[in-house]
Amino acid sequence: MSTFVLVHGSWHDGSAWEPVRTHLEEKGHRAFSPTIAGHGKGVDKNVNHAQCTQSIIDFILEKDLYDVVLLGHSFGGTILSQVAPALPERMRRLIFWNAFVCEDGNSLLDEIPDHYQALFAGLVAQSSDHTVTLPFPIWREAFINDADLELAQAAYARLSPEPYQPFCDKLDMKPFHAVDIPRSFLNCTEDIALPPGEWGWHPRMSNRLGLYRLVQMPGSHEVIFTNPIGLAEKIVEAGRD
Repeated sequence: MSTFVLVHGSWHDGSAWEPVRTHLEEKGHRAFSPTIAGHGKGVDKNVNHAQCTQSIIDFILEKDLYDVVLLGHSFGGTILSQVAPALPERMRRLIFWNAFVCEDGNSLLDEIPDHYQALFAGLVAQSSDHTVTLPFPIWREAFINDADLELAQAAYARLSPEPYQPFCDKLDMKPFHAVDIPRSFLNCTEDIALPPGEWGWHPRMSNRLGLYRLVQMPGSHEVIFTNPIGLAEKIVEAGRD
């Protein structure tokens, strides 16, 4: 059995993992889903990427977790790349689920198309707390394209404004590439949150991992809401020895 630590993506918090976590626990695994600093409703959004990373490091240390299968979704991949070299002795495997694997010295913003960069900059300028609120039409069509309207609306209501500074911070990836921790890339084949082609998740992000295991499943960027049981099963497959 495995110990999973599940790190959410932008606009989410740890509660989104509840159905996935419950299924993993029913299968006999241990599963944890911390909320990254500055994420969720009604919290201080004034955080940078280092503080986001430190919150997950602190969680693992406080729970005294070892032999961890650490998974990051989307923005959560940038957290994995910084947590893993800080706690290599506690890691068993890393799973990047349609997640960012930045080039050394790049920020998340450097890894997305110009139209998203311009959109986010405009949304931040309109906000009072330096955050980005994802517009519903983008959520509906690009993020959760495998849901009906009712589910898309219900899932959207659970989102919260995203701190912008962690998108901007440049990341040192050299320590990540220096640690020898097995990696997997979990790819949802209908995920168009990043436009397919030159900007797509796989193989663009996955190939940056070096040697890795590829696991694929049907679905959008948000199978956490549309197919949590299927996602849990694929997480087990991606995390196995």
